[in-house]
Amino acid sequence: MKRVYTSSDLLIVGHLAEVLKRRNINRLVRNLYLTGGAGELPPTAIWPELWVDDEDYELARRLIDEVLGNNAATPPAWVCSGCGERIEGQFAACWKCAAPAPPEQ
Repeated sequence: MKRVYTSSDLLIVGHLAEVLKRRNINRLVRNLYLTGGAGELPPTAIWPELWVDDEDYELARRLIDEVLGNNAATPPAWVCSGCGERIEGQFAACWKCAAPAPPEQ
C-alpha cells in the first residue's frame, strides 16, 4: 500500500476515503486515534493518513486532486501598468500601488 494523502483535518481525510470507496478503490485510514500523542510526537506524525493499494495509487491521486481542486492552473504572472512591479498571477491587484490586474485574455 502507498500513502496517497495526509492532512491535519480528519473530516477531509474521511471525505476523500468515501470518494475512493464509491469508486471501489481499496483504502485504509491510518492514525485515527493518535491525537492523544500530541505534544509527545511531531505534529505531522499524528495526522490521519489515507492509504491505497499500489495499483490504485495513480487513479486515487487524480480523484483526490479533482475533489480538492488541485488541477486549477495558476494564472500567469503580470506586470503592473502603474508601477512596473512584477506580480504573481493569483493576485488581483498590485501589492505596491494597488493598481488592478489586467483583464484576462
